[in-house]
Amino acid sequence: MANKRDYYEVLGVAKDAGEDQIKQAYRKLALKYHPDKNRGNPEAEEKFKEATEAYEILRDPKKRAQYDKFGHEGVAGFEGFGRGAYTDFSDIFGEFDLGDIFEGFFGSGFGKRGRAGRTRRGHDIQYDMDITLEDAFNGKEVKIDIPRNETCETCGGSGAEAGTKPAVCNVCSGTGQIRRTQGFFTIAQTCYRCGGAGKMITSPCKACGGGGSIVKNRKITVKVPAGVESGSRLKINGEGEMGENGGPRGDLYVVLHIMKHEIFERHGNDIINIVDISFPMACLGGDIEVPTIGGKKAKMKIPPGTDNGHIFRLKGNGIPYLGSYGRGDQLVKINIHVPKKLTPRQKELLQEFAKLDSEAVGSSTRQFY
Repeated sequence: MANKRDYYEVLGVAKDAGEDQIKQAYRKLALKYHPDKNRGNPEAEEKFKEATEAYEILRDPKKRAQYDKFGHEGVAGFEGFGRGAYTDFSDIFGEFDLGDIFEGFFGSGFGKRGRAGRTRRGHDIQYDMDITLEDAFNGKEVKIDIPRNETCETCGGSGAEAGTKPAVCNVCSGTGQIRRTQGFFTIAQTCYRCGGAGKMITSPCKACGGGGSIVKNRKITVKVPAGVESGSRLKINGEGEMGENGGPRGDLYVVLHIMKHEIFERHGNDIINIVDISFPMACLGGDIEVPTIGGKKAKMKIPPGTDNGHIFRLKGNGIPYLGSYGRGDQLVKINIHVPKKLTPRQKELLQEFAKLDSEAVGSSTRQFY
């Protein structure tokens, strides 16, 4: 007992360290000194066992209390764990991310290589498309070119040069895995030589460089439905990247962005535009024609005495409801146009109007010029 190092010293933590600090300290030491990373190094193996023993005691509140009170003597019945009596792998590493643990043991590519021999679905592709407000109103079919990986026609996706075949991996004998036994458990490590495929390409295809795929542009017709909004995503099944080892393709997502319009502004399914009218028309009323998003002119009556900024509603002249019936409305905002320069005759008439309206010309509160 006298030769044992203090457990807090072993893990490099203070005596008041919290549970998370203890876990993190042990994790770092386990990754550093694990036997699989230090084969033939008895010193590293001893440090790993020492750290594991310290962690097993300090992780348990009751054992830790006994240790804090009586030292190594107080936990003598538990110390066998750290010296070879490994009971359960998940009990040691269960609190940690096993992917991180394995990555630390076998290298940063472990996770990826471990899946290399399995069938995997291809990645999804996102394509950003700009459309006009008219496109959103009418709907549209658009042909786009999508660069994506396609199966190499030269080798049929095998990656091997014509007339040759992949050879069985001489490290894993075609299993794709290397098994290692430690204590009472076995770790299956993906073969570092073949990446889990079980086969090696000795004569790679010249067209694809052995990858089995090449990048090609795929022409796809996208149907943009009427009523879409900016940011809408259209999903096209099976038009994404090719899968690995015969896995299905991913999907294509087309993200729509509606460009700014010169005349109309969209608010939900309603659209707003501003129409200029003259001062006499605002006073006397009259009929005007206003543009619509559909392209045709719509007739609208201006009643006498219309105020500047008044909004008229044209029912059903807005954007269609996506996947439903009906449309929003068109909101026409009136802007009374005030001429910057007046002819002598215009001034004369306005002055006459002001007199008839009992307005004093040149008043500081209300005037027409």
